[in-house]
Amino acid sequence: MPIIELHILEGYNDADKTRMGEALTDAIRIVVPAPPEAVTLMIHEMPRSAYMRGRQHRTPTPALPDPSDLVRRFLTAMQDRDLETAQSMLGLGFTMTFPGSKQMQSLEALIDWAAPRYRFVTKTYDGFDAMQSEGAQAIVYCRGTLSGEWPDGTAFEGIRFIDRFEVTEGLLTRQDVWNDISEHKGIT
Repeated sequence: MPIIELHILEGYNDADKTRMGEALTDAIRIVVPAPPEAVTLMIHEMPRSAYMRGRQHRTPTPALPDPSDLVRRFLTAMQDRDLETAQSMLGLGFTMTFPGSKQMQSLEALIDWAAPRYRFVTKTYDGFDAMQSEGAQAIVYCRGTLSGEWPDGTAFEGIRFIDRFEVTEGLLTRQDVWNDISEHKGIT
């Protein structure tokens, strides 16, 4: 089965190396029909003093934050209405689109748009899927179910959702949302 050898400069922590290994294993598995346990990865770390490019010793570039973790922290901050924390995770030009909405650029616009639709929403996650796009963005899909209260105080639950995020240089730059809220209550 596939064997991958990865050569990196010393300086990445164990969590970063685990993320690299998982991403490389998944990249192979999207082409080769192999279970994860059949893909072998060997990471070779090189000391900075043993590596030069352009006549200079180099330092490894810091690892980007885990895009799935960033999305989860953002969604938690939004659910908790910690707008300051959520805002700190947004990149320049951030846009978001929800079912039945126009494109929005601010968290305040989202809250104003959502106010007549529901009192609050919480998410139960079935999973997160992250991948690298051909460009600079990492793509994260988050899926699960929504629960909360309609404006009249009636509870709802079990409404399916999928969120798609674009993450650029460790910041959220786009969010697209799909859900079945309108199927459960006539919302326009």
